[in-house]
Amino acid sequence: TECVSGCVCPEGLFDDGRGGCVEQKDCPCIHNNELYSSGKKIKVDCNTCTCQKGIWKCTDDVCYGTCMIYGSGHYNTFDGKFYDFDGSCEYVATQDFCGDKNSSGSFSIITENVPCGTTGVTCSKAIKMFLGVSSQMMKTLSNRSATPLPAILEVIPDTKKFSEMTVGLYLVIEASNGVMLIWDKKTTVFIKLSPDYKGKVCGLCGNFDDKANNDFTTRSGLLDTNPLNFGNSWKQSPMCPDVTQEVKPCDLKPHRKSWAEKECSIIQSEVFKICHPKVDPLPFYEACVHDACSCDSGGDCECFCSAVAAYAQECIKAEACVFWRTPDICPIFCDYYN
Repeated sequence: TECVSGCVCPEGLFDDGRGGCVEQKDCPCIHNNELYSSGKKIKVDCNTCTCQKGIWKCTDDVCYGTCMIYGSGHYNTFDGKFYDFDGSCEYVATQDFCGDKNSSGSFSIITENVPCGTTGVTCSKAIKMFLGVSSQMMKTLSNRSATPLPAILEVIPDTKKFSEMTVGLYLVIEASNGVMLIWDKKTTVFIKLSPDYKGKVCGLCGNFDDKANNDFTTRSGLLDTNPLNFGNSWKQSPMCPDVTQEVKPCDLKPHRKSWAEKECSIIQSEVFKICHPKVDPLPFYEACVHDACSCDSGGDCECFCSAVAAYAQECIKAEACVFWRTPDICPIFCDYYN
């Protein structure tokens, strides 16, 4: 499967892994167990890699970081650490008011998590984006028909240096300081930060230093291994109760488990086959089952659809575009946009 010289090919030629013999300049490259011919290009995050003589040559641009918060308490940090936290309070999602530099921060993003369903899981009901700390101006964007909960996004800037646009299903808020929010007007939000913030942020989204193993750094600066202790440290009000145990909605609602597993199996099915080598489907499948079990107060299908859409979004980032929606599975109707 690799381009190597040996007894298979004549001297000076190389086995190309496809049963042929080629010159070294024509050797293919391997990415995610797939062969790419010499000269082919792929995108890896914001960089472009070109296959040259069997070796990938990549640009070295520093990329934007993305944190995803979705469904019933699921977090995927800037550095790719996936975990669950079902706290009911306001929490710091990310900010640059960290450590000894508390006074020199420029932004803070707060998520308000409230119970959704009857099993104890929580959803992000409101996102507050503070651009500076002394502003009196507030911009509220809301969709009160969203289920399972109304969702609210507030932008509280001290200047008017931000733009707002709608892109497909998403509302995009882009500030001039390199902070961007992408919101589906329900329970999914993406936070994107420019490379300038690498290693300078803190909160539930981690510290954006390309090291997932230190993402559970608490407000006091200590590294923890328990997501509950880590999450509790970032609550905004000391009056909120700490989360002491992980919620397992399928254990509490066992009659929903088989339905949830059947519906969510699409993530591990042939539909997403092209994405499986690029993005591990298991944590997204488990999160989908978790959400489908927990949404027992209406919005069952929406919880399922949001969970699958979260995996599809990660696939797109990995250059694996999957057309998974059908008239029967999470359809999007034209009148949605009207």
